Amino acid sequence: MQLRRTSAAILLTTLATTLLGAQAAVPSSPGRHRVEIRSSADGTLQPSYLYLPSRLARPAPLAVLLHTWSFTLEQRDSTVEAEAQTRGWIVLEPNFRGPNDHPEACGSPAAQQDILDAVEWVRWHYQVDDRRIYLLGWSGGGYMTMLMAGHHPEPWAAASAWVGISDLRDWYTAHREDQYGEMMRACFGGSPAASDSIAAEFQARSPLTYLNSRHRVPLDLAAGRFDSTVSVRHTLRAFQALAPGTLTETDVEALLRPGPGLPRPSAADTATDPVLGRRIYLRRIAGTSRVTIFEGGHEWHPHAAMTWLAAQRHP
Repeated sequence: MQLRRTSAAILLTTLATTLLGAQAAVPSSPGRHRVEIRSSADGTLQPSYLYLPSRLARPAPLAVLLHTWSFTLEQRDSTVEAEAQTRGWIVLEPNFRGPNDHPEACGSPAAQQDILDAVEWVRWHYQVDDRRIYLLGWSGGGYMTMLMAGHHPEPWAAASAWVGISDLRDWYTAHREDQYGEMMRACFGGSPAASDSIAAEFQARSPLTYLNSRHRVPLDLAAGRFDSTVSVRHTLRAFQALAPGTLTETDVEALLRPGPGLPRPSAADTATDPVLGRRIYLRRIAGTSRVTIFEGGHEWHPHAAMTWLAAQRHP
């Protein structure tokens, strides 16, 4: 009986080593470290960056920062790292198959699994506060934040998505003639009109497919009203999916047109937010989630995102 237990323990240790990566030395010194983590989707080693503050909270909150549409894990945000340094958080920056210009990227099952595998790797090697694992990103990172929070809600205490894409088909329609349309055709093998199977894949990788009123992860959705890259409509539609009836079509159309904004804003819609530091055209709260439309374009404010996340806890 003792021999069986020992054999079982060896088997579990071997399996964990295989799934959680092949890196011999786990970083312990402060700073930014590149690690390689074995993908449970296809067995490949996938890179991530890990940022460790000089004074690590115990247990430590984990912020998972997702890169934008055309970039890789080499994209670095000094504000997020500075916030993590001050707060004692770990920051994880997975690659999730890099730029969205090939089939394995753009929210594919493998890209999603890479993020989950990287989180498990960090949880395995560090004392992580499981009640405070957060997602955040902007643009393509906001897209992936919404997709992961909707499709894989289990690990996340909360998620903050800025100027994100909620409907890939709608975004393709807006960008079919530019580089983003070309990148999506490379990802999916054609446009949504090319075949039913390609259209289905566009839908399967769109956050709106998974966001609804039963959504469990608190979501902080934010967008600049005058964004010319990702229409503010994507953020508004995501909030409508989370909270039907909270935002009318009249409100949406008013925010899409030039002009003062909402025809009848509430006090909360135009209240000042000293953390964000921008004029606000819309702020609505539904349950544990909120939407903010601010004066600006295709941009994000990571200090505001991190401040909101810090107040959230997994139930």
